[in-house]
Amino acid sequence: MEIAIIGGGIGGLTLALALRRVGLSATVYERARAFARVGADINLTPNAVRALDPLGVGEKLRETAARPKFRISRDGYTGAETSRLPMSDAAEEQYGAPQLTLHRGDLLSVLEAAVGPDVRLGHQLESLREQDGRQVLTFTNGEAVTADVVVGADGIHSAVREAVWGPEHPTFTGVVAYRAVVPTAKLAGAADLDCFTKWWGNDPAIQIVTFPLTRGEEMFIFATTPRPSWTEESWTTPGRIEDLRAAYADFHPEARALLDACDEVLISALHVRDPLPTWSTDAVSLLGDACHPMMPFMAQGAGQAIEDAVVLARALQAYASVPEALRHYQDARLERTARIQIGSRGNAWLREGGNADWVYAYNAWDVAV
Repeated sequence: MEIAIIGGGIGGLTLALALRRVGLSATVYERARAFARVGADINLTPNAVRALDPLGVGEKLRETAARPKFRISRDGYTGAETSRLPMSDAAEEQYGAPQLTLHRGDLLSVLEAAVGPDVRLGHQLESLREQDGRQVLTFTNGEAVTADVVVGADGIHSAVREAVWGPEHPTFTGVVAYRAVVPTAKLAGAADLDCFTKWWGNDPAIQIVTFPLTRGEEMFIFATTPRPSWTEESWTTPGRIEDLRAAYADFHPEARALLDACDEVLISALHVRDPLPTWSTDAVSLLGDACHPMMPFMAQGAGQAIEDAVVLARALQAYASVPEALRHYQDARLERTARIQIGSRGNAWLREGGNADWVYAYNAWDVAV
């Protein structure tokens, strides 16, 4: 079986490793000409770490990751703590894996090194069509290949999705996100620097989230605010620190102190799509943001792509028929990802406490396919 994965991000690389673990192989086609250290943060909750560990990358991830001790919610105005969920060793005991927070570039580097020569850079998909029972992929560099299975792991603007299901545009949510990384030493005296903390505003679009990176040496700061319109597509657009601080001028002093420690920030828009009724044909399927882009408020975007990858690999190994395998993969994943999409958009999960088990206890290696 020849499997082509379009997109060398977290989901695509995880799929390549998961396929290798179940005895299959794939080629990853990535549009970038070289891998770069992009992004700032990644929050791998226990369900994601539990899916990655059997792929042989867990030890390397732990070398640079932090392990938040608690997941804390606080009222953004009064500072009152509204929920506290034990993580770190407690999560490992309860869910089989801890929460790991690290630089996105560190995760990608570990995955890239593990996949090795099965990644082909400089391959941007131009067209996808069926011919004589095979999928024919043509790239903008002039190269063409054939495959039995094509998986679109190419993000919210998926070329695979558009080739099969037609053009569609994600919806701007009216929310923009600010991101910054500051040395933990600049926050000396602040509370809970070894925890994941979410400061809640009076609007679902208003929040500040902080968690440690790089063995606790850095702190990631993420804040969202309403914005009526947005046209910039980049994830690396510089933001105005003055605008960010002004948006949270009425927040608790401890929360404002986090923003005062930022020297510079990046700003980007948050987009969503409604849950899809289907994302597989007889030979083509999607995973991650290509089929279920999510607001970041449950920290499950990467985690759901990782779960997708494991379940898809297991389905392709379990069924001799590709259409049957893709159907079982979709059936196993649709309800869960739709529930998390909707929950992320509502942004109320764990504000006042509650049960995290339905998200964190999921085991992609054991779920029925």
